[in-house]
Amino acid sequence: MKEKLLTFVHGLIMYDYILFGLSFFLFILFVILALLLRKKLGLALFFLLLGFTTLVLGPTLGYIQMHKYLFKNSTKLLSQKRLHFVQAVIVKGKITNESKFNFTECKITAEVYKVTKNKYKNYLFKLKPFQKMSILEQNLQKGETREFKIIVEPFTYKKDYNISLGASCK
Repeated sequence: MKEKLLTFVHGLIMYDYILFGLSFFLFILFVILALLLRKKLGLALFFLLLGFTTLVLGPTLGYIQMHKYLFKNSTKLLSQKRLHFVQAVIVKGKITNESKFNFTECKITAEVYKVTKNKYKNYLFKLKPFQKMSILEQNLQKGETREFKIIVEPFTYKKDYNISLGASCK
């Protein structure tokens, strides 16, 4: 857990610090307004609730939305082929930088999950893939599309499966 937290803090950019600082500033502002309006209990409670909501949801939702906008990309699955003599699946795809910024690195992940005839089970299986494999692509310029290949191994599953691709870029 400590490692994940340190990795998260190390990966923060200037915009993240501005967002966190602004959220904290708004929290302090709403708490001060609540203290000034303590004679009007309803309004004071509203500002206090607004302050704590800003403190909790502001950085969380702001971080997610800001990174969706700043590091927008798309991945497309081109092909998947199960090898006969080796327990592996070769996944070919392409990634496109749709952002207005250049990416220094992108972590592309292929997730393999089970498939059944039950649509509710399929939804649950997508939440918890049984196998993942990732690669790193370096220096993806804005507007650039690059093809990649991921080898998912060891792959011993014999029934129906699907593969989904995703990417996280910085």
